[in-house]
Amino acid sequence: MAKKRFSPEQVVAKLRQIEVFTAGGKALPLACKDAGITDVPYYRWRKEYGGLKIDQAKRLTELERANARLKRVMADLSLEKAVLKDVAEGNF
Repeated sequence: MAKKRFSPEQVVAKLRQIEVFTAGGKALPLACKDAGITDVPYYRWRKEYGGLKIDQAKRLTELERANARLKRVMADLSLEKAVLKDVAEGNF
């Protein structure tokens, strides 16, 4: 069976949906089942996205993408610096 991936916005929406179900008196496993997940991802998501709102989750996603891009740029620049240093020292 294929593994479903949820965006952070969808995760926050599902967490809110489960909160509504549990506030209405449903047990947590039943609330998770109604939301379409098991209780294992619920606890993992609650730990990671517990206090976020949907707009904050979108911002988190954007920051993660920007961070990954900056890491790639830094790796490229470090490699170029090492190559130039080797050429300058005559170690090629």
